[in-house]
Amino acid sequence: MELAAYEEFRSQIVSAIWRELSPYVAEIEDKERIPVDSVWPALRQMKACGLLVPAEYGGSGLTVAQYLPILAEFAKLHGGIRAMIHVHNTVAHALSQVGSSSHREILPGVAEGTASVAFALTEPDHGTGADTGTTANHDGHYYVLNGQKWLITNSDIASHFMVFAKTSNGVQSQLSCLLADRDTPGLHIEALPETMGCKGAQHGLLTFHNARVPDDRLLGSEGSGIDEMERALEISRVFVAASSLGTAERALELSVQFAKERVTFGKPIAERQAVQRYLAEMAMDIHALRMLLDDAARKYDAGGRIPFEASACKLFGLEAVGRVTDRALLVHGGIGYTRRHQIERLYRDARLNWLEEGTPTIQHLVIAREVLRGHGLRLPETRDR
Repeated sequence: MELAAYEEFRSQIVSAIWRELSPYVAEIEDKERIPVDSVWPALRQMKACGLLVPAEYGGSGLTVAQYLPILAEFAKLHGGIRAMIHVHNTVAHALSQVGSSSHREILPGVAEGTASVAFALTEPDHGTGADTGTTANHDGHYYVLNGQKWLITNSDIASHFMVFAKTSNGVQSQLSCLLADRDTPGLHIEALPETMGCKGAQHGLLTFHNARVPDDRLLGSEGSGIDEMERALEISRVFVAASSLGTAERALELSVQFAKERVTFGKPIAERQAVQRYLAEMAMDIHALRMLLDDAARKYDAGGRIPFEASACKLFGLEAVGRVTDRALLVHGGIGYTRRHQIERLYRDARLNWLEEGTPTIQHLVIAREVLRGHGLRLPETRDR
């Protein structure tokens, strides 16, 4: 999207986020569910469903750099709504990247908000990737799916699922990706218990029992699932880091406001060195995270792969938002531990970022792998002596 049009669009959607969605925040926290019948039409109206869908399919066609500030704004408002829109747009982006022309036929509905695709990867009894336990056996013109997926965000609203399963080439099992309809016979969906933070975003359990998916719903080729998964998770880790940024920015905004208003011993606590140190440390973490995100977005939009940058953003982001919300709670003191202030909710919302799109240990492994391959190394030239 051209710069002038983007700035106008961003201004409009940010205003709409706070105007249309903030009235639902208290209800979501109280009832631990998002009133989808009210929230989803509002998201559709503000064109939040097609942010990363190419313009040719009816979306806004934003670049990653343009998308990140908007996603951060959702995180400022409420973690549950942020999780909902994050998954919807992330998987839409993945489908536009790896899907065939026939697969992309659902993208206009995704952009409009009449369809939605969720990411079915994590399993209750297996690890992610090569340890996947779900199987998809080729039978005629179908793949027969068996297995379970859990913690599947948007399982309550998704019309389709990108399902990762092991297929067999006759020699060994390989990971492949299938696009399964919600109403596929043999697919059962149930809700999991409510979460600590990011209230209202449903994370469901999917059970496949001899579920037959047409073989033309195979994304890419058999055995290409690992590459497709890594590509999807790569940019999604940047998106999670942008969510960390939004939560951290809001925590700092509220902390500055509180520090100026809270008076003890006759002066605002903002004048005390201990509080100023907290605010300075928060601001440094936020600034550093912004720089990491800007770098990753620029490289991705230029067409490059960013495994190092994505994991660095994700890992630093989750650590930074943890430190920022810790300090925000210290600035607010005991009253910040109550629901009187938003800090209590932001503190809980931030903790999901530790787990989304790979734990810290996974990010360390990816970063170390890239470093060992030479990423970022600037070795001095060898000189004859």
